[in-house]
Amino acid sequence: MSLAAALHQGLAGLGLDLPAAVQARLLAYVALLKKWNATYNLTAIRDEGEMVTQHLLDSLSVLPALQELALVGRRWADIGSGAGLPGIPLAIVRPDLDMTLVETVAKKSAFQRQAKIELGLANLTVVNRRVEELPGGGFDAVISRAFAELADFVRLAGHLPTPDGRLYAMKGLLPEDEISRLPQAWAVADCIRLSVPGLDAQRHLIILERA
Repeated sequence: MSLAAALHQGLAGLGLDLPAAVQARLLAYVALLKKWNATYNLTAIRDEGEMVTQHLLDSLSVLPALQELALVGRRWADIGSGAGLPGIPLAIVRPDLDMTLVETVAKKSAFQRQAKIELGLANLTVVNRRVEELPGGGFDAVISRAFAELADFVRLAGHLPTPDGRLYAMKGLLPEDEISRLPQAWAVADCIRLSVPGLDAQRHLIILERA
């Protein structure tokens, strides 16, 4: 199966009906990631087909789980973004999102800036700084993908959302122990089982809000 067919099939499995131009841009991101990965080791995944499943579809699996109110015109931050995941796929699919990628490693931020240019992502901002150095209250939503334990996520990024903003932690197995160690100032608003087409592993989205 071609990459384009695999992506199209996976998106259908997520219930996402995307224009051909958007799907082409997602595949262009994978091609750019593979090119840079040969030199900069941005991800342990080398195969483009696996990138489609484990990077693109995994990142986009949060969209069917989110209410439209959380997306339209909202200011999002992707913390510890690495190769731009999930922020770049989300920014490609949802141009109405204002997405900021926060990454401390310079080579990864350099890749993100190149992706912004080559993919024409006007809604993407790249910040090469430590999360805790950013000013607070600037985002409606802050997301992380396999970034840190929930308590550390809250400690490092809890100042970033607006007073009614939320933190979104993408996890594998349901992290019950991590949830039990959350500080009292934060509570689990929702815990959603995600389904990633082609991926035989558990995925969960933990949504946190101020208690």
